[in-house]
Amino acid sequence: MPIDATQPYDDQNIFAKILRGEIPSKRVYDDDFAIAFHDIAPQAPTHLLVIPKGAYVSWDDFSARGSDAEIAGFVRAVGTVARAAGLVEPGYRLLANVGHDGHQEVPHLHVHVFGGAPLGPMLSR
Repeated sequence: MPIDATQPYDDQNIFAKILRGEIPSKRVYDDDFAIAFHDIAPQAPTHLLVIPKGAYVSWDDFSARGSDAEIAGFVRAVGTVARAAGLVEPGYRLLANVGHDGHQEVPHLHVHVFGGAPLGPMLSR
């Protein structure tokens, strides 16, 4: 169920629990600013999630409150994860859902990295 991205951070969300090691994940990346792991319900042959280590509800929250170092570190982590997965040459898609209309389901900023096959258009009109 989509969440309201304007609400305060909930430290009991699934990604907060993954960050604390309370829920296992198949990690592919970990540094001072972010972790990345395989999505448990992949929507493409390669479907990774990259999350910041800080308590940010959404991209909007992160861009407003994150430090310059956190923002740079997180953006670099997303690129590093895509390169390490071999997705740059064939191409890939990044997606960050925000709020109800964006269909955000977890109240912790996360970027989906999709690849491994032609993904088709984003929206059909």
